[in-house]
Amino acid sequence: MQEVVHTSNAQREIGDVVMAMKHITLRFGGVVAIKDISFDIRAGEIRAIIGPNGAGKSSMLNVISGFYRPQDGEIWFNGQKRRALRPYQVARQGIARTFQNIALFEGMTVLDNVMTGRLTHMNASMFWQAIWQGRAEREEMQNRERAEQVIDFLEIQHIRKTPVARLPYGLKKRVELARALVSEPTLLLLDEPMAGMNVEEKEDMSRFILDVNDEFGTTIALIEHDMGVVMDLSDRVVVMDYGRKIGDGVPSEVRNNQDVIDAYLGVSHD
Repeated sequence: MQEVVHTSNAQREIGDVVMAMKHITLRFGGVVAIKDISFDIRAGEIRAIIGPNGAGKSSMLNVISGFYRPQDGEIWFNGQKRRALRPYQVARQGIARTFQNIALFEGMTVLDNVMTGRLTHMNASMFWQAIWQGRAEREEMQNRERAEQVIDFLEIQHIRKTPVARLPYGLKKRVELARALVSEPTLLLLDEPMAGMNVEEKEDMSRFILDVNDEFGTTIALIEHDMGVVMDLSDRVVVMDYGRKIGDGVPSEVRNNQDVIDAYLGVSHD
């Protein structure tokens, strides 16, 4: 693995639990993707979910974001037990995400892609949107202003009018982050934000993740395979393997956990 020097994480103020996953089990037919896993995410922290390929990490992120509904267990958000919700309802609660495989509108410009992240903030009726007056006009101006602020923050002003299809991979990842961030989430889910990036791109993305957490106070949960990134950015780490939780704690504890070491070295399970 190529070594990357990252911006070291400063001491952050960690608050109360904002999300608690309690005894989550997810099955696909006879296949158990997640087996009786519990962990929490606290306000203001960067919480990593790691594990070998096939451990169930993305499935867990899909449970949090409402794409999958677990057969067993409870999800608590902001002190309330969450009922079964569709992804757009989860988004309205203040949870945004990026995807392992980039999910942008390739034929649209960067600005237009980022603007789609403001859909949960558009409340004017179709009538007012059609004539673009009154409340619809005010919402459009506010949403565009917020989109421009995020574009400036992530330093992609120079490509704001560029169709996404023309962008290199690393910039597409940044645009997807902008689209999630523009919704002003209280919890941001990042599914392998560094995947496929070179060293310089990883440096940039690491810096932006820290800045989002620091300047906006956004709570972040991320999946990442680059252990240097995980250990540098994260306040706490939960480790999955074959759908089970095998470790949970601060990076130093996880780094020295024998079960975690065995999982990453491919030691056979008895």
